[in-house]
Amino acid sequence: MNQKYTSVAVLGATGYIGARLVPKLLESGLKVRAIGRNPDKLKGRIWSNSAGVETVFGDVFDMDSLEQAVSGCEVVYYLVHSMNPNVGDFAEADRIAAKNMVEVADRTGVRRIIFLAGLGEENVDLSHHLKSRREVEQVLRSGNVPVTTLRAAMIIGSGSASFEILRYLVERLPVMVTPKWIFTECQPIAVRNVLHYLVACLDCPETVGETYDIGTEEIVTYCDLMRIYAEEAGLTKRLIIPVPVLTPRLSSYWIHLVTPVPAALARPLAEGLRNPVLCKDNRIRELIPQKLLDCRQAIRFALEKLRLQQVETSWTDAGAVAPVEWSTQEDPDWAGGTIFKDDRRMLVKGTAEKLWPAVMGIGGKTGWYYADWLWHLRGWMDRLIGGPGLGRGRRDPAEVQAGDALDFWRVLAVDPGHRLKLVAEMKLPGEAVLELVLTECVDGTTEVRQCARYKPRGLLGLLYWYSVLPFHNLVFVGMLKGIARASGVEIVSGPTTLSLQGERP
Repeated sequence: MNQKYTSVAVLGATGYIGARLVPKLLESGLKVRAIGRNPDKLKGRIWSNSAGVETVFGDVFDMDSLEQAVSGCEVVYYLVHSMNPNVGDFAEADRIAAKNMVEVADRTGVRRIIFLAGLGEENVDLSHHLKSRREVEQVLRSGNVPVTTLRAAMIIGSGSASFEILRYLVERLPVMVTPKWIFTECQPIAVRNVLHYLVACLDCPETVGETYDIGTEEIVTYCDLMRIYAEEAGLTKRLIIPVPVLTPRLSSYWIHLVTPVPAALARPLAEGLRNPVLCKDNRIRELIPQKLLDCRQAIRFALEKLRLQQVETSWTDAGAVAPVEWSTQEDPDWAGGTIFKDDRRMLVKGTAEKLWPAVMGIGGKTGWYYADWLWHLRGWMDRLIGGPGLGRGRRDPAEVQAGDALDFWRVLAVDPGHRLKLVAEMKLPGEAVLELVLTECVDGTTEVRQCARYKPRGLLGLLYWYSVLPFHNLVFVGMLKGIARASGVEIVSGPTTLSLQGERP
């Protein structure tokens, strides 16, 4: 390849597309600066220690960190999107982020920005989501740095939010009552084709400053996609009944209950489905020729990745990990309040190495080693009040990394062979973390320490702690014994309770 550039920055490197793009750029011989808000998430990526990659903290809402992060890079891949359940007005957030990028790019001498946008005709009533994507385009183009924009509709790939909605709806509902947008026309694109365009446009000077539509050659409806998915997944024919009364809001609540995708994310996606998203400008197919997978092939490849449990990234990867500075005694003092702690210990005959796979494999299809029906009940209660529930599962059955979703938890930290720390993302009147620590002893035994910490919010938070406390002895003791059983080790002593109290650190 005749490369014009030597160093590129990927802004949003922990997201669904960004985390897959970094290794593709490395394969092209480029030096890559992977930028994200969560250093631990970046370091947990399998490519983080590869030659040619540098992981850097950068926040699009913090001008100083953003400037430091992109300084010295010739090209910036702008893959930032604020559409997640924790952002109230994602359009305003994306507008601010894009303006910051424009200012920083002008100051640092960036030569080019490459932006992945949304498809949709400008002369129609676009959804809030697609309007926001179009506005970000305009903001990025308002600066002096040329912007290459690739507009895509639904991206078909294992782990993408749109594909997960399709997958769970079709697999779980043999009869589907759907909105009328089920017959809206679209041109999806396979994730591998998106990545090829993103990389190849670096060596295509004609693409500098241009905007292109990218999609498969065939035009389908969402009803077609559901039918194709059922066939490729070996499911019986699905009965689809479209009705005019299902609004995007109602559809998003239904998606929230049936799939792992939360209503806050499902609603803008559902609203966007009412707009036909077709490629009007196919010039890029001549500039960057590649085999474009049709929808059936794209779905087949995605299902194969799921079957082989080789999902590189997931929509659940995106978003900041909530800080929980109060969660360890070693952290600095915080401002007031009581922390409740449930601390338990078990001593087993065996090494930490033998126990670690069971600790790392917790959750998802493996479950929580004891009283899974209680975990599922808590998950359903969480879904009903707007939380993630257990539906997200885990991206990989054997390994997790900082930032991964794990049922209704988020992985806060992983110290291989020693510690796994999770922060709760279920709906709670407070904040909670769960930590498992393995410590080898001189006599050949290993201490398994399990500590749950909870910081209540108001009276409701206190009531919640005392209401779940009776279940802790059942669930947590059972979980520790289950880890020992799954590891094939003998319990020497315990589990015993070390602390069960409110404390002030």
